[in-house]
Amino acid sequence: MKKFALICGASGAIGEAISRSLAQDGWSLYLHYNESAEKVQALYTQLAGDFPEQEFIPVQADFSTDTGAEQLASQIFSLQAIVFANGHAYYGLLEDTTGADMTKLWLVHVQNPMRTTALLASKLRAHPVSYVLVIGSIWGDVGAAGEVAYSAVKGAQHSFVKAYAQEVAYNGIRVNVIAPGIIDTAMNSKLNAEEREELASQIPLQAFGEARDIANMATFYVSGKADYVTGQIIRVNGGWYI
Repeated sequence: MKKFALICGASGAIGEAISRSLAQDGWSLYLHYNESAEKVQALYTQLAGDFPEQEFIPVQADFSTDTGAEQLASQIFSLQAIVFANGHAYYGLLEDTTGADMTKLWLVHVQNPMRTTALLASKLRAHPVSYVLVIGSIWGDVGAAGEVAYSAVKGAQHSFVKAYAQEVAYNGIRVNVIAPGIIDTAMNSKLNAEEREELASQIPLQAFGEARDIANMATFYVSGKADYVTGQIIRVNGGWYI
């Protein structure tokens, strides 16, 4: 029997890496995107060719709208895991952050992921063991000046996981957060060489992480080899925050 996972944000660097890793581990995938249809189509074509016995289904939904979750849930059938790797960075002082900016951050990172989970919970409960995995952030733990609004919604993701894990444990649903540190993706492309060197010097392992580091951890936590773990913030940050 095929096992299906929904990857929200499959067009991003971390979402794509998770999709590739889960496909290698035998999962069939719903590949969610909003605007990056060409990237997801290319990913779909490659995965379908490499793993012909599995299914790969692109699904579009705009999480910056109030109805993004409903739009996505209507396209999902069998489901055993959800991975929320969607999102966007926001840089700016709090006093320069508009209400519209705050609303978009909330919808994309908190409201629509929570609502999607609620709408699809019955499909997860159909399995003895199922998974909800959220890609959070180190800033959800410690906060960051200049990224106050972003830190707030990432902290909300972490709190959601801690609470929801308790609510659905008796249903066999494991709920966890992976909280990356600095990952070498387009989200951090604004950093120049000097800033990258300065940041790397603050990390005990002296390097940025890569998308595959997050993908490897995500694959492990939905593999069946970590089923006694739920409600946890799993930090993948090179020792930057312990």
